[in-house]
Amino acid sequence: MLRFLDLSASIVMRRMLRLWVRADVFPDDPASLGIDPEKPVCYVLQDGRLANLLTLFDESRRAGLPLAESALTVGAVRAPRSVIFLTRRQRLTASARERYEHSPLLVRLVEQACAGGPVDVQLVPVTILWGRSPKHQDSILGALFAETWRVPGILGQILAVLVHGRNVLVRFNTPVSLTGVFSENAPMPDAPRALRKLSRVLRVHFRRQREMAIGPDLSHRNTQVDALLAAPTVRAAISAEAATRKQSPAAAEARARRFALEIASDYTYGAVRALELFLTWLWNRLYDGVEVHHIDRLASIAPGQSVIYTPCHRSHVDYLLLSFILYRNGLTPPHIAAGANLNLPLVGPLLRRGGAFFMRRTFKGEPLYAAVFHEYLHLIITRGFPIEYFIEGGRSRSGRLLAPKAGILGMTVRSFVREHQRPLIFVPVYIGYEKVVEGSTYLRELEGRPKQRESLWGVLRTARRLKREFGTVHVNFGEPLPLAAFLDGIRPGWTAEPAPPASETPPAEDWPRAATLAAAGELAQRINEAAVINPINLIALTLLATPKHAADEQALLRQIAHCQALLAEVPYSASSITCAQSPAEIVATAQRMGYVEQVAHPLGDLLRVVEQQAPQLAYFRNNVLHLIALPALMACLLSHNRRLGETHLREALAAIYSLMRSELYLRWSADELPAVVDAYVAVLLARGLLERTPTGDLVAPETNRAEFADLRRLGENIRPTLERHFLILALLERAGSGCLTRRGLEEDCHLLAQRLTLLYEFNTAEFSERSLFTAVLGHLLETGLLHEGEDGLLHFEPHMTTPLRWAELVLPADVRQAVRRMAGEGVVAPLAP
Repeated sequence: MLRFLDLSASIVMRRMLRLWVRADVFPDDPASLGIDPEKPVCYVLQDGRLANLLTLFDESRRAGLPLAESALTVGAVRAPRSVIFLTRRQRLTASARERYEHSPLLVRLVEQACAGGPVDVQLVPVTILWGRSPKHQDSILGALFAETWRVPGILGQILAVLVHGRNVLVRFNTPVSLTGVFSENAPMPDAPRALRKLSRVLRVHFRRQREMAIGPDLSHRNTQVDALLAAPTVRAAISAEAATRKQSPAAAEARARRFALEIASDYTYGAVRALELFLTWLWNRLYDGVEVHHIDRLASIAPGQSVIYTPCHRSHVDYLLLSFILYRNGLTPPHIAAGANLNLPLVGPLLRRGGAFFMRRTFKGEPLYAAVFHEYLHLIITRGFPIEYFIEGGRSRSGRLLAPKAGILGMTVRSFVREHQRPLIFVPVYIGYEKVVEGSTYLRELEGRPKQRESLWGVLRTARRLKREFGTVHVNFGEPLPLAAFLDGIRPGWTAEPAPPASETPPAEDWPRAATLAAAGELAQRINEAAVINPINLIALTLLATPKHAADEQALLRQIAHCQALLAEVPYSASSITCAQSPAEIVATAQRMGYVEQVAHPLGDLLRVVEQQAPQLAYFRNNVLHLIALPALMACLLSHNRRLGETHLREALAAIYSLMRSELYLRWSADELPAVVDAYVAVLLARGLLERTPTGDLVAPETNRAEFADLRRLGENIRPTLERHFLILALLERAGSGCLTRRGLEEDCHLLAQRLTLLYEFNTAEFSERSLFTAVLGHLLETGLLHEGEDGLLHFEPHMTTPLRWAELVLPADVRQAVRRMAGEGVVAPLAP
């Protein structure tokens, strides 16, 4: 474009730049460059930006150096200006050869020198930076349009001039002799070789200058797409694609390149710094604070290990928050696996430059896309870039940890099995909120409304909520999981075996898949172990356990204290964090955030859940239900039966625990369970919620005592979960294995729960929601407890329904009688008497 710039336009633009641009020129003394006045001088710019060229014209004049705008005459070579552009702007999909096409003027100068031209040329590299290092920028625009490794477009150049015109660096470097680049003792090489060597010397020079100013180039789009397409697995996929689609190899390769550019991140320091400044403002506006726990665990990870962060997924805020925390603590922000649905106009490019790489929800029907994505993930893992992805696959709408998906986790395991020279370690992360930005959206989806597609308009609508109060966020780093040691426990000697290809290995021998499922379960447990109890979790655990979501103020404070004692005296794990606030402070926090309101009454004030807030509180109860599940189960058994023998209680706990453990990802094995039960019994006895008879039986307090009401409310937290499980198991047992379809079972469960809700009062409004039964069945299928045959029928082993015989210890008598009546009507099988 520069060759067509007419003189009058150049003069006008130069005058405009003079009024705005203020440059720091180095070196201070131009004579120190050692330029020989007897030899021609030609300046070299890295790329053909118009603003750089015009700035060079002015600064070479001010410094008293040979004028860059003057004509160049070197032997038979003539040029209107004494400037060479090392690279020129190319389209984004250009190949490496096209991107590094040599300047025609440089080609002619080298050819003349190789032919024994009479005149040497002094090449003076000039580095011009607009805005310098992004980390020193204090504004979002300043960081966003600071110098990066990416050549900006026309609009980007204009904005860089406007934003950074007062902060420009111009560095003239020591001249390079055109003929002196080559060894004096060796014969002059032929022109193509000489041109490649000179270009390489100049590129290395500019790279070093830029690295000193803005840091290394981490952009995969610029540096790794060509390496990705050259990988043997991708080349094989390209050949297969060409044969399948009956197209040329060049067309198939172009398609693979489009996939690579669709996937790859475009990490830039400027975007990361701009996001840091924006997120600092956003967190201060949204939250009371961001509390970080156990980040010191990351310091124990040795340098040279690949790190993969696996947080729970509750909100779109998750990935922004985690990257922000890591960056603020001096750690490299991870490359984030984001769904292709987030690749929106404006938002997608910004996320991509912040480190996001995009993946489609499914790879079916696109083997070439699958090959490119697998190889891209392998590339960034083996090169040691930190990565972040969500093993749940999507955001949890219910608040529970979703069953992990084997997709990208399986790709990671296979990548490590394929090449494991660099150690790889998973870091589970728990993120806990007191209010979720998408809370109202989740409720609509749980009611059965379709999930809304992400859009730019949706992002703008969400921005209207920035003035709302969202409390405190807790981010807790769990116990890291070294993958090599984990695989050693599953498959001793795996390092000596060839990596099995996923597409060709029979399922029975596909040990990486089995290892992936085991790793998924282990990571889910470690995420749950890192749970943080906040005031809203405690309010949800206590106030939702009452029939009308209301309680006497003193009774509520006492119930909160019971929960805090159980969590503090029997810690769920070394990673979990308890709430240190007093019960009164916890209630005050819930009132301030609009979840709870006080009702004055002459006989004592009452506290109740604000209308329409119960479903939102259920979300936060589900966040931490696993922490209280075992003592709640004990309370549920004893409050409904008043007295149980020690042996009977332990048998019931062991059977029902096996059902709960897989869904809630509870950490204790069957062997560890007795000791944990003893610890909880000790706390319940000490707080007066249980009593022990001289014969050793455990009994609940008398029904007219406050402690009995406290015990029953504790048990109410887990009862709806158990009732849903028992309804499903009852229907399965009645029908038998291989007799029900998934859709039919969901419908029967929904109808039965709906009828029970109409007949009896439940403490949770969502008890009969079809989506909850869908989620439970999906979990049973994903964990292998149920199997769906090719005919769509559900199959299971007889032992799966064993916990059903303990239902009479959990379900109230009136509910059991109702189920029996419905069984008589042919709805469900009878339960044990």
